[in-house]
Amino acid sequence: MHAGHEQLFRRRFFVSTLLSIPVLLYSEMLQQWLGFSAPAVPGSEWINPVFAVVVFGYGGVPFLRMAVPELRDRSPGMMTLISMAISVAFVYSLASVVFPTTTAFFWELVTLIDIMLLGHWIEMRSVRRASSALDELAKLIPDTAERIAESGDTEEVPVSDLSEGDLVLVRPGANVPADGVVEEGDSDVNEAMITGESRPVSKEPGDEVIGGTVNGDGSLRVRITATGEETALAGIMRLVEEAQGSKSKTQVLADRAAGWLFYVAVASAAVTAVAWTLATSFGSPVIERAVTVLVIACPHALGLAIPLVVAINTSLAARNGMLVRDRIAMEQARELDTVVFDKTGTLTKGEQGVVDVATTGDLTEDEAFALAAAVEGDSEHMIAQAIRDAADERGVDARTATGFEALKGRGVRATVDGETVYVGGPNLLSQLDGDVPSNLDEFADRAGRNAQTVVYLVREGDRSEPSNERTRAERHASSEATPVAAFALADVVREESYQVVDALHELGVEVAMLTGDSEDVARAVADELGIDTVFAEVLPEDKDEKIGELQSEGKLVAMVGDGVNDAPALARADVGIAIGSGTDVAVQSADVILVQNNPLDVVRLVKLSRASYRKMQQNLVWAAGYNVFAIPLAAGILAPVGILLSPAVGALLMSLSTVIVAINAQLLRRVDLNLPALPGGSPSPSPRPAD
Repeated sequence: MHAGHEQLFRRRFFVSTLLSIPVLLYSEMLQQWLGFSAPAVPGSEWINPVFAVVVFGYGGVPFLRMAVPELRDRSPGMMTLISMAISVAFVYSLASVVFPTTTAFFWELVTLIDIMLLGHWIEMRSVRRASSALDELAKLIPDTAERIAESGDTEEVPVSDLSEGDLVLVRPGANVPADGVVEEGDSDVNEAMITGESRPVSKEPGDEVIGGTVNGDGSLRVRITATGEETALAGIMRLVEEAQGSKSKTQVLADRAAGWLFYVAVASAAVTAVAWTLATSFGSPVIERAVTVLVIACPHALGLAIPLVVAINTSLAARNGMLVRDRIAMEQARELDTVVFDKTGTLTKGEQGVVDVATTGDLTEDEAFALAAAVEGDSEHMIAQAIRDAADERGVDARTATGFEALKGRGVRATVDGETVYVGGPNLLSQLDGDVPSNLDEFADRAGRNAQTVVYLVREGDRSEPSNERTRAERHASSEATPVAAFALADVVREESYQVVDALHELGVEVAMLTGDSEDVARAVADELGIDTVFAEVLPEDKDEKIGELQSEGKLVAMVGDGVNDAPALARADVGIAIGSGTDVAVQSADVILVQNNPLDVVRLVKLSRASYRKMQQNLVWAAGYNVFAIPLAAGILAPVGILLSPAVGALLMSLSTVIVAINAQLLRRVDLNLPALPGGSPSPSPRPAD
């Protein structure tokens, strides 16, 4: 719509300006001012009225048409003011043709229309650029896809012909045509336009890919899981469109002010006309003053002040993985007193990880991990996965285990290099002979106080090589089950969580945590992160009550959760933020959806909300304050000192105020959403910069 209006005003501006040249050349007033004479031609006295009528019909009538809905809805505004101004000037100038004693201002009329067209062209161009997020997203989906038939042959088909279950080939550098799952191939996929993640994401068989993302150097075969309106990209586009179309409280205030400005302008024009008639006599100066007041008071800037900021804000948020469903919630984010985080999967990874290790004797930590990872090699338990992951991170050499056996309720057992090795919890130790070394006992006590799970690495048997002097009985007699290492596991806190708590505190926002875990586990995480308030052992159906408790204290509360189990709490909160939704953007209970599973985006959301509100305030102050000075000036308050504004100059000043508002809104793109470096010196993930 904005692109169509932009082209309309652009075309009519150039044509009307071209047709205005003869009117300017044959204007007696301009000839007198500039000291030139236009060539005399037959019928030259009709050039001004004829060309002025054409300019009014081609460039002015669109304003009259756009004023009709305002009058029909009984909400006169910008278009009604413009229509009144050019209509009064047009009728009065035509009357001068019939009554030669009246001074016409055809050149003021055509210049006024030209400047109005120019101002609207610039406005539509600014709005179209700000709203370009939808166009950018729409361009991500390719027109065609390469579908793989059962025979293995590929055929090029329109993307609209794809169905769920189809297998497609995504060549290097090509866009993924629809949502799907990788069946074959390895590659890095650029998901920046969808999630805001600037770094390519590695994809291998079993991984999900999003329609519209760009494949890297590898070739992928993708099984389609969603097409058309069911894709993640289509959902994102719907949310962006809804957000840009919704109104914030500030915009409602601006709309109301623009409506009142119509009545102020009409009243000012009437008072001006009466005052000038009493001071002089009714004539062209009176009409010129009234028209100038109507023109200069057009609420162009006021009407653009908020929508343009909203469009840029929504576009910028979407490009950084923040999808806004409710504009009012986005505006409220600047005033948040408390942000409540769900613990599991938000502040923590929602998976067990090794957070500490202790060993005895001459066994090194790497050796302990190598043995434990070998024993846990065939286990699917999450503790086994955590130990294997920790061993991989350390880069320890893999060991080979045989004879794997799961010991129900106790742990696992396997043979490594001829030695029987166990991995398990306290129940395992109660079934085996051997005392727990004092340092491992102290380690377990400390881990228990931190609500961490402890598993032990236990060796059984003599590790020396058999010899002729040592009999089998002697070796058996010397064997015993000896705990040689202990691992502390916990739900691993995200590295970003430390930073998000500190950043929110710097912004003056308190942080609370909501979890169904025990008090000990919750308190351990809260103490580690520096969280202000903890709600532990809370059932999912009771989470919204805790949000209500904070609100009853007069706090403006945001809830950050996964959008599924936390739905009631998200709905109760003043600002509901769904995090970690991935490709599922249809989280109806949330006001804002963070595409990436990154709590740092909550801080960026608050910063963007505050920056946007500042721009709204600046634009409103300028747009409203401009009229405080402009209307008296247009009415002729400085006439005693020889300063009078023509309607054309009034239109120029009005358009200039609109341009200033547009430029100020565009500066929102420069807002710094970056955060300080993560602990350890690594920089925080940067948001995607706006184009």
